[in-house]
Amino acid sequence: MDITLQILNPEESDFLNACINNERWAQKKLYEDNYASMMSLSMRYANNNDDALDILHESFIKIFRNLHKYQSGTSIAAWIRKIVINTAIDFYRRDLKRKSEDLNEANYITTGIPDAISTISSEEILKALQQLPHSYRSVFNLHVIEGYSHKEIAEMLNINESTCRSNLVKARTKLKNILLAADSDLR
Repeated sequence: MDITLQILNPEESDFLNACINNERWAQKKLYEDNYASMMSLSMRYANNNDDALDILHESFIKIFRNLHKYQSGTSIAAWIRKIVINTAIDFYRRDLKRKSEDLNEANYITTGIPDAISTISSEEILKALQQLPHSYRSVFNLHVIEGYSHKEIAEMLNINESTCRSNLVKARTKLKNILLAADSDLR
């Protein structure tokens, strides 16, 4: 059965139709063209490279199964990104038992080191993010990096908004402590 996709750009339409029709060359190209950016995104949600690869591969299975649902006229990259984020959230839900955190325990702690972030490499920040518990890391990524509101995050993760806010505060505190410990180890 030949499924076709109508898109304004004929080249893009032919390429996506080839992916939909399970032509391996097209699927391989779509995967390779998006691997680096989507692996980077997966790494922000995962504990390690293996989990990130699991998230990425599961995402691409979903992408290839649902490519016929892609809406023409929208960004294919944004559509893929959303699938990867949702897959990471599903991965988080499946593999963790979340605890509801008490907002009263959380407090904002600021770093006393001026311009501390400028001395830290992106690899060190990513490594620090991976040390956070899933519940904290997911909320941190979705709010700080992806720009979702607490209400949106609470709906995505099936938690209360207050839990979302608490987890963000705790994530920032733990991240700060991890980075400060790493900085003191270098001195």
